[in-house]
Amino acid sequence: MSTSVKPWQRLRRGLEHDYRVLRVREDRWADPRTQREHPRVNLDCADWVNVIAVTAEDQLVLVRQFRFGVEATTLEVPGGMVDAGEDPAAAARRELEEETGYVAGRVVPLGAVHPNPAMQTNRCFSFLALDCVKAHAGQQDEGEDIAVELHPRADLPRLVLEGHITHSLVVVAFFLERLRAEAGGAD
Repeated sequence: MSTSVKPWQRLRRGLEHDYRVLRVREDRWADPRTQREHPRVNLDCADWVNVIAVTAEDQLVLVRQFRFGVEATTLEVPGGMVDAGEDPAAAARRELEEETGYVAGRVVPLGAVHPNPAMQTNRCFSFLALDCVKAHAGQQDEGEDIAVELHPRADLPRLVLEGHITHSLVVVAFFLERLRAEAGGAD
């Protein structure tokens, strides 16, 4: 049995602070049940892409990089921000090549999720990049220090379950890939 949830009305937009990769704002909203005013933080972010890159030899192309939030290096799939007006599939190809130097033979969309709909405006698109080949050394953005690693695709469950891959959106990308395969989606 479902219940109806009424939308909240924004009363005021707060002052926006731009931090290049996101904009932060605190708005005031009216609770539709009580009409009481509540502050809510909004993080306006560009859309993101995550790319599960697989070579013809069934190797995953992964990246290791330092993440400031957890103050540690993490093992992830290549990915990044979608530029304004850019198609997410084009962003996936671009990010894969920039971060790793690998080029995909074909890119298959897996789906999109809202990273944190409680406060973020963006979506994260996941793609499967197949028949990836090394084209060059890669070209990292200013402020990035990325190491490319190849791992057998069969090692994925172990990498996640043993805590080597902990980024939730990366785990979601692999889950979307599995759901697609179980539903009969072709690679």
